[in-house]
Amino acid sequence: MTFTAENILLIGSILLFVSIIVGKTGYRFGVPALLLFLVVGMLFGSDGLGLQFHNAKEAQFIGMVSLSVILFSGGMDTKFKEIRPILYSGIMLSTVGVFLTALFTGLFIWWLSGMSWTNIALPLVTSLLLAATMSSTDSASVFAILRSQKMNLKHNLRPMLELESGSNDPMAYMLTVVLIQLVGSSGMGIGSILGSFAIQFIVGAAAGYVLGKLAIQMLNRLDIDNQALYPILLLSFVFFTFSITDLLKGNGYLAVYIAGIMVGNNKIMHRKDIYKFMDGLTWLCQIIMFLCLGLLVNPHEMLQVAPVALLIGIFMILVSRPLSVFLCLLPFGKRITFRSRLFVSWVGLRGAVPIIFATYPVVARVPGADIIFNVVFFITIVSLVIQGTTISRVARWLHLSMPMPKTGNDFGVELPDEIDSDLRDMTVTEEFLAFGDTLKQVSLPKGTLVMIVKRGSEFLIPNGSLKLHVGDKLLLISEKGKEEA
Repeated sequence: MTFTAENILLIGSILLFVSIIVGKTGYRFGVPALLLFLVVGMLFGSDGLGLQFHNAKEAQFIGMVSLSVILFSGGMDTKFKEIRPILYSGIMLSTVGVFLTALFTGLFIWWLSGMSWTNIALPLVTSLLLAATMSSTDSASVFAILRSQKMNLKHNLRPMLELESGSNDPMAYMLTVVLIQLVGSSGMGIGSILGSFAIQFIVGAAAGYVLGKLAIQMLNRLDIDNQALYPILLLSFVFFTFSITDLLKGNGYLAVYIAGIMVGNNKIMHRKDIYKFMDGLTWLCQIIMFLCLGLLVNPHEMLQVAPVALLIGIFMILVSRPLSVFLCLLPFGKRITFRSRLFVSWVGLRGAVPIIFATYPVVARVPGADIIFNVVFFITIVSLVIQGTTISRVARWLHLSMPMPKTGNDFGVELPDEIDSDLRDMTVTEEFLAFGDTLKQVSLPKGTLVMIVKRGSEFLIPNGSLKLHVGDKLLLISEKGKEEA
């Protein structure tokens, strides 16, 4: 069966429904959701139920659109105050770390290609290209697992990994593009390569900063009667940022990530509506992207390179990623503990991004492109199975995990950002009622008011004479910065 205008909605809705149900089940067992989305795509694909999808260019376009949304949303969730202490180490990992991972892995692939028992024979530059496509990491599945296990990380590891994974895709993309050009030409000078990298980074970073600032002004100054249009306005700006940066020969992925950081760290109108919209859209983009990639691959072809791909995957997990991490973090001395470095080494999770980048050699008709795509796809699955299912256990084994801090309140009530107040809840105890059992008798911090009282399934509007019971829950509103009662 092939996709047509008549059946695309029917097939698409079934694929989305199955993916969400399967992902929800896997979430409970600590299996990365994106692995399950890929598997659903493979089950429905040409070697499974027979859906035909073989257009790498269309998959590349879907990936480009999806990555723009995912990286912008990731940038919005990256907070300056959290990344400031680990800014330099995160940037080292996302640039030098990606380069070293690609270099070590590429040399290993080239060495394997010379062996008589292997079924791949790739020249040095093509081996480096294969390594470059999978040199960046994926954070979405990592933190989905950590959230499902209600786990946080010590020593600022969480923001470090978020910063690395959000900012290392541009480096992998640039390595991939430069190496494709190198394969297709008689050779590029070192000056041309360095110049290409410099232009991509400088133009991408500058465009992201300037356009991010412009997006903030646009959201705050445009008076649109329908507030539901604000998230759509921002989405149009995401695509504009990527496209205009690409036209200027800059890195669009870096631009949208930096623009997302700018928007996420400044006051904007209707922030909560925008965040909810972007969160839902990010999930939709991830599901569609992983499904398309699952449909694109032919599992029987992937299995032909499985033995070599397995060796490369194990080398990446146990050698090239740890070696790159330890070399990058050498300048930071004792500020980053040995256990933290081990954990960062283990969280070298491959995801959809390497598979998307592996379509670039296919579209460019690079010799050996089909081998590159199948090897990358197999290694992604290996990484998700081995690393993705063990991240929480490794964090506990290294004594780096701690409980997630409580966010929000049990009442499900939120305030607009324009209101400079905090909402929190508390449970009434016997000590709290030591000086009386009415609201006017209990002691609350100055500037704190009780908004709602929850007793069992009943909600009560408080007044001074309301009698409180042990076990009642109070929703408190207070000025920002006031201490808890």
